[in-house]
Amino acid sequence: MTDPRESEITAADLQIAETAVNAALPGAEALPPDQPVEPGAPARSQWRDVWHQFRSHRGAMVALVVFVGIILFVSVGPWLWTIDPTYVDYRARNQGFTAAHPLGTDQLGRDILARMMTGGRVSIAVGLVAMSIALTLGSLIGVLSGYFRRLDAPLMRLTELFLALPLLPLLLLMVTLFREPLSQSLGPAGGIFLLIVGAIGVTSWMQTARIVRGDVLGLKEREFILAAKSIGTPAPRMILRHVLPNVISPIMVAATLGIATAIITESALSFLGLGFPPDFPTWGRLLYDAVDQMQMYPWRVILPGAFISLTVLSVNYIGDGLRDAMDPRIRGR
Repeated sequence: MTDPRESEITAADLQIAETAVNAALPGAEALPPDQPVEPGAPARSQWRDVWHQFRSHRGAMVALVVFVGIILFVSVGPWLWTIDPTYVDYRARNQGFTAAHPLGTDQLGRDILARMMTGGRVSIAVGLVAMSIALTLGSLIGVLSGYFRRLDAPLMRLTELFLALPLLPLLLLMVTLFREPLSQSLGPAGGIFLLIVGAIGVTSWMQTARIVRGDVLGLKEREFILAAKSIGTPAPRMILRHVLPNVISPIMVAATLGIATAIITESALSFLGLGFPPDFPTWGRLLYDAVDQMQMYPWRVILPGAFISLTVLSVNYIGDGLRDAMDPRIRGR
């Protein structure tokens, strides 16, 4: 019979020998020493690393402060400044900066500060909803095209077809055709809002689809995806549990850029007179109403134009910071 002490000595000798061999391997001295985790120390997470890297991007942090300030201005401002933006006071027409009207009044005596707050709320809401529609369509088409080979060719041809269309004339055509039916069925404000966000959303998903498709094509050849396939993981579970969480970075960056694009597109439609009705202010509508009196009252053009530019610029900088923070190749530089 074998003495159990001999087996213990043999196992201990093998462990010591394996440790010595590993220590003699080239580059073993470059391995970091073991760092035991202290009790109560916060767990390291990916999102904490992303936030730490995002904070090091000064432009993105300044843009985040500016964007949060604009959101507070358009959301909390109407609770503090309670003047009705549609109230017409002919006796106070074309006033300058006064205590009663800090940003003056327009040609009908409506308070510009109240209209700026309400218009900003509508413009940002259009950007968020249209971005959500475009992001959903683009992510769905990109994942399906990248993961299923038989769907790749038809979906990419559809994407290229939409990319080849002139978007602004297409938007003008959609607004012209469906403006009256939707306004009659859903009301002027609700119908135009649904029409504009739908038109912008269904014509802005192509870039997101191509970006997501490229990431999925590279991702589905990774070892953990192949291992999940080898154990029989169904395709829906594979996409929801393994593919989508690993392509969230380009999706979030595309979301920030999509908000800026939607705000600019809505402002362009309103500036052309095909956006919301005159009694429903947006930043683009304020620009359209102030063009005729631009030389006499230039601040009426400067104010909405400045808010549009600041919003778009801050969102673009936030997207740039998110892209740098979520890219593992440059995180930690």
